[in-house]
Amino acid sequence: MRIGMRLLLGYFLIVAIAAWFVLFIFVEEIKPGVRRATEGTLIDTATLLAALAREDLQSGDPEHGRLAQAFNELQNRPFRANIGGINKVRNEYHVYMTDENGIVVFDSAGKAIGKDYSRWNDVWLTLRGKYGARSTARDPSDPDSSVMYVAAPVLENRRIIGVISVGKPNSAMAPVIKRSERRMLWAGGALLGIALLVGAGMVWWINRSISKLSRYADSVTQNNALPLPDVGSSELRKLAQALESMRLRLEGKNYIEQYVYALTHELKSPLAAIRGAAEILKELPPPEVVTRFSENILVQNARMQSLVEKLLAQARLENRADIAQLTVNIEPLFARLARSRSVALEAKGITFQCDISASEVTADEDLLEQALGNLLDNAIDFTPQGGTITLRAETQGDEAWLSITDTGSGIPDYALERIFERFYSLPRENGQKSSGLGLAFVQEVARLHQGDIRLTNQPEGGVRATLRLHRPFT
Repeated sequence: MRIGMRLLLGYFLIVAIAAWFVLFIFVEEIKPGVRRATEGTLIDTATLLAALAREDLQSGDPEHGRLAQAFNELQNRPFRANIGGINKVRNEYHVYMTDENGIVVFDSAGKAIGKDYSRWNDVWLTLRGKYGARSTARDPSDPDSSVMYVAAPVLENRRIIGVISVGKPNSAMAPVIKRSERRMLWAGGALLGIALLVGAGMVWWINRSISKLSRYADSVTQNNALPLPDVGSSELRKLAQALESMRLRLEGKNYIEQYVYALTHELKSPLAAIRGAAEILKELPPPEVVTRFSENILVQNARMQSLVEKLLAQARLENRADIAQLTVNIEPLFARLARSRSVALEAKGITFQCDISASEVTADEDLLEQALGNLLDNAIDFTPQGGTITLRAETQGDEAWLSITDTGSGIPDYALERIFERFYSLPRENGQKSSGLGLAFVQEVARLHQGDIRLTNQPEGGVRATLRLHRPFT
């Protein structure tokens, strides 16, 4: 199972358990909470009715007193109330009054008059000066038929002369309890849904960050390292930096091995030529031979010096982690490139063209000029007499595309995959090869600019080198 799914399941399980625990407590507290609130209302009502019923009890005829008249009017008066979505259409109170001996002298339902209620908890406890309440089922076989009764004493000069009990069926509270439970369950379901969305978003973010690191690691494995990704988290950023540090250490070791091998290989030819020339000069040949082989020594020495300088420039560039990028004007840059190569262009009769649709780009000007100069040098070397080279600067959305197109023979198919390798070079018209570091330098410049370099053969012949920079024009 993927780590993201495990995290999501674990997170959802924790939230679900917490939600169940909270819902369980709330739901379990709803029913007793509603009943406690109802009991408080009943005791207030009973105390009020006890004060009103004192005169009825003292009169000796409570069945025709003010309390009895009020209940008769209440039962004959229709009413309707909507209480938070619960419709109430009838009086649900049951009130009875007993004398000081617990005998019922008034019953709002008219069924219990004359009965002895002195043993019921509400009456028995109230007559003894305590708080009296009880809950009794109308139908012993139906627990939902229970009625809650709360009693209050009827006082005369602080003496208890009777008891008023007010009862309300527990079934009357059922709609309130069910509605509250239903709302709690809906709220719990919504909570779980929101938690699932939050968890999915969190897992998506973690997977996205891990995927960035995976792509970065894969690019290192394929020797085409991408820029260090921004993972947006201090912990993952430390992991990314650790991977980058490991990459640099491993690449540093391979880098030295490859450079020593390549340098040894590249220096063999000029050293052999210098040695051969020296051996001939040692034999004191004629002056014209001395001149020819002395010039050969100087040429080979210049070749080695150029190779070493390019290696040092490549090494310095590859050890740079970042660059300072400023606004670069394209037109003056292209003019400098043409001016510095004007002799080589005129020697081969090459027509040089510029097509500038983008005026500015954000980059390191020196590095960009060196990279474009390397591409232009390659184009000059492989363009035949009377050919054409075109420099273009254009925009593609928020990217800058700088390209150099020649009319040469193009790149052979066998060389396409190796064209950016260090020290890999194709022979020029004169049969000579370059150091093979020019395109590697350009590729490193593109990497530092978070862009890329592409060389493509044109259908009409020649090569187009495109340097794409991930930087918007200003």
